[in-house]
Amino acid sequence: MDFAIEKMEKLPADFYYQPVLKTAKRLLGKYFVRRYNGKYLVGKIVETEAYHQDNDSSCHAHRGKTKRNEVMFGPPGHLYVYFTYGMHYCSNVVCEEENRAAAVLLRAVEPVAGVEMMQHLRGPKFGLKQLAAGPARFCQAFGIGKAENGADLFGEEIFIAAGRDEPSEEIVTTTRIGISSAVELPWRFYLKGNEFVSKPNRG
Repeated sequence: MDFAIEKMEKLPADFYYQPVLKTAKRLLGKYFVRRYNGKYLVGKIVETEAYHQDNDSSCHAHRGKTKRNEVMFGPPGHLYVYFTYGMHYCSNVVCEEENRAAAVLLRAVEPVAGVEMMQHLRGPKFGLKQLAAGPARFCQAFGIGKAENGADLFGEEIFIAAGRDEPSEEIVTTTRIGISSAVELPWRFYLKGNEFVSKPNRG
């Protein structure tokens, strides 16, 4: 695939209005694009998790709207970035109707362009498969932090580009990881056999 940025087509606005579980699956195979210090970083999304305010106690918005989670309540097509464990950032794609808190955690991407910059941001000791395999690693590799919370995915600095719609038989559905409640929900999705997934074959 030619990763010339001018040839990449941004996902349309209506993509982000889909139900969160559908969005989480359909994001697989799409391309996350970030312009950082004049260079474009591109990665294929290979692992996601869904979160929703209803019946999901692991969702940041399950108790209502706060200053921290207000981006989750819309409008869709923006990034919800939060700080966790006092050291890491995690990035989510807001979806569904405005005022309905729903977001897809980007758990892992396969680096395809701008790899040298990703390695600079992550550190020289990390190999290609470790650059963005995990939500915190992804944010570090793509230079995503507090300033990107609320970022518009229809701009030129950060966007998600169209890619393959992965067939259902190529998508593994399992339970989410790294959480302590609502662990039974099968809301984690990843591409079968992909070497850049954070933790395959669970659930």
